[in-house]
Amino acid sequence: MQSREQHHDVVVVGGGLAGVSAAVAAARLGSSVALVTNRPVLGGNSSSEVRVWVVGATAHGTQRFARETGIMGELFLENQYRNPQGNAVYWDQVVLDLVRAEPNLHLHLNTDVRTVATAPGEDGATRITAVTGWTMGSEIETTFTAPVFLDCTGDGLVGALAGASHRIGREGRDEYGEEWAPDLPDEELLGSSIFFSTHDTGRPERFVPPSIAIDLSTTPILANRTIRTGDNGCNYWWIEWGGQLDTVTENERIRDELWGVVYGIWDHIKNSGAFDADSLTLDWVGSIPGKREYRRFVGDHTLTQQDLLTQRSFPDTVAYGGWSIDLHPVEGVYAETAGAQQRYTDGTYEIPFRSLYSADVSNLLFAGRNISASHVAFGSTRVMATCATQGQAAGTAAHLVARHGTTPRELGTDHVAMLQQTLLREDAPVIGVRAMDGADLAPRARISASSELTALDTTPWATADTFALDRDVAVVLPVDPELGSFAIRTVADEDAPTELTIELWTTGKPQNYAPIEHVSTHTAAVASGPGEAVVDLGFRPDEPCNAVVVVRRAPGVRLVLTDGHPYGVLALRARSADDEQFDDHIPEESDQPVTDWEARALRGRSFAFTAGGVSEAWRASRTTDGYQRPYGGPHLWSSEPGDGTAALTLEWAEPVPVHQVRIVWNDDVDADLVNLHHHRTPWDAVPTLARDYRVEACVDGSWRELATVTDNRHRHRVHDVVPVRTSAVRVVVTATNGSPFVTASAVKVY
Repeated sequence: MQSREQHHDVVVVGGGLAGVSAAVAAARLGSSVALVTNRPVLGGNSSSEVRVWVVGATAHGTQRFARETGIMGELFLENQYRNPQGNAVYWDQVVLDLVRAEPNLHLHLNTDVRTVATAPGEDGATRITAVTGWTMGSEIETTFTAPVFLDCTGDGLVGALAGASHRIGREGRDEYGEEWAPDLPDEELLGSSIFFSTHDTGRPERFVPPSIAIDLSTTPILANRTIRTGDNGCNYWWIEWGGQLDTVTENERIRDELWGVVYGIWDHIKNSGAFDADSLTLDWVGSIPGKREYRRFVGDHTLTQQDLLTQRSFPDTVAYGGWSIDLHPVEGVYAETAGAQQRYTDGTYEIPFRSLYSADVSNLLFAGRNISASHVAFGSTRVMATCATQGQAAGTAAHLVARHGTTPRELGTDHVAMLQQTLLREDAPVIGVRAMDGADLAPRARISASSELTALDTTPWATADTFALDRDVAVVLPVDPELGSFAIRTVADEDAPTELTIELWTTGKPQNYAPIEHVSTHTAAVASGPGEAVVDLGFRPDEPCNAVVVVRRAPGVRLVLTDGHPYGVLALRARSADDEQFDDHIPEESDQPVTDWEARALRGRSFAFTAGGVSEAWRASRTTDGYQRPYGGPHLWSSEPGDGTAALTLEWAEPVPVHQVRIVWNDDVDADLVNLHHHRTPWDAVPTLARDYRVEACVDGSWRELATVTDNRHRHRVHDVVPVRTSAVRVVVTATNGSPFVTASAVKVY
């Protein structure tokens, strides 16, 4: 046995995606970081030990243009390339490689923190001075000291040992006035899960159930849950139990019960005769319950149901979510009711920094399912990609706290702009905050491009395919500066209606992509056969925004479909009672919000339409407008469609010193990516990303190459270049990963 001591700038306990993102964020900014986890692999519930899908703000495509960027985005993109088949073991290595690439990050696997030392600070508040962990298998006890600590353990053990205020269970309705809260507070939790996977061997396979297997006929499972032979892993998210127990103290009991359920389900599949499963065999059953809920810390702000549903804006916003408020019956798999109760927000919502640090332990930050949120709000903030956004914010804050000798509260009170701008410089997932970096030379430059998209027109991609207008449809499109005439191509039967009702709506908030606020209603004539329905919308907003043009159902009329469209244009169809898993919530009155829409069924296609006028939405100058992702418009430069080649040029009146160029490429945050085998895209690198490009500087009238990149598959590229004084910098793209448009979200020059 050995005893060791290590001092770092930042200590992160917990190796899930929140902890990984926190540790990587702080290390990249220059802090010495210890990442301590009690598991042999990183990734927490997403790892090969548990195999939960990494989901987040996209909500499986329900929320649009919502996928996480920053460190979580890097993991999504790298996994998409290296592991498109969704292999859980490969995912482990994607996460591990991210951590091992950081020289300032010191990883301690299999190290269980059990002791926390505290002392009163100068202000009298409790401070953590050290945590001590035992490395299993190595018999090493290590004491970690630092000025700031992060609890990313999920269960919140470090904070609890430090005396940080927290709660377990559900708040009563009166505490925060939450509609979904119970009348009285209680200790009920979301349960834990264990999954399994199978494969077909091509020959008969016997299964003899172990003694632990539960006879499903004695349970409500067969009547209330769907069992299919093709499902694996997180398809069985509803295998959940333990919400009526203490999910930590009773972890072993919960594991055994879940094992019984898993083997009972497999016994039913193999031996009931109800399935064609003769050649199927189990190849993996989890051994560790994937916990959903335990302690939730108390910060200076507690997120509530109303914060999420109203999409409240916070001055200290540092992260975001978009998953539904997703609460499960306490009985879990044995419930007689549905396995989940879900309610979606109209779009993404903000997470404030005040929910990421302790109200009473002065140097404790946290990220993950243990942040300061009510039980109801936690139902959304708990999913792992959202936890990772919190982690990058908390890790960035920890670096700043250590560097400036302050506290999280002081940082959030007096220097929140510094935190937000540091996050934006690193392309962290923050929505609605404009980058204002005084060191960035790009906003002072005159920006031009070899071409700019100025036409709001999808007709060049029109196909022979049509969409029957048996339900309402809509087009989301950027309005910059105005939306006048709108013409949509139709094909009408002889007995079809002779008029279409076309409505104009806005999205309510810049991050939304559904019709929320009604503006006007118009009528357009429709002739039989091929034609166009034309209206003058006459809309000029106070500032650029997204608008939604709704075309009401008209049986007998079809709309022409396209196989391409400019970035930021989105076609939607209203969900129907005939759609699987969806109810009909389509309002008939045009003065009511229309929010129950989907784009997935259209598979990335659009309707053929033309909007009159010149659009400013895709100008080259958008790369320096301070927004690095769609927000009330695409906020990027787009070339005209072509062969994937184009150039962007920045020119200064006088030569400037340049040592670094940062490019934020468009990685299509509307594409829904996951880590494991939920679905597979037809590409391994996002088509909108620039694949081959070079960065050049104009020196003494000649272009000098600063950096050349081939086979790029990343969004945020940081090019440290040989220092040079130059009057111009240009980025020359010679190929994309498949898109006919060259697009870039931001260019920064230092």
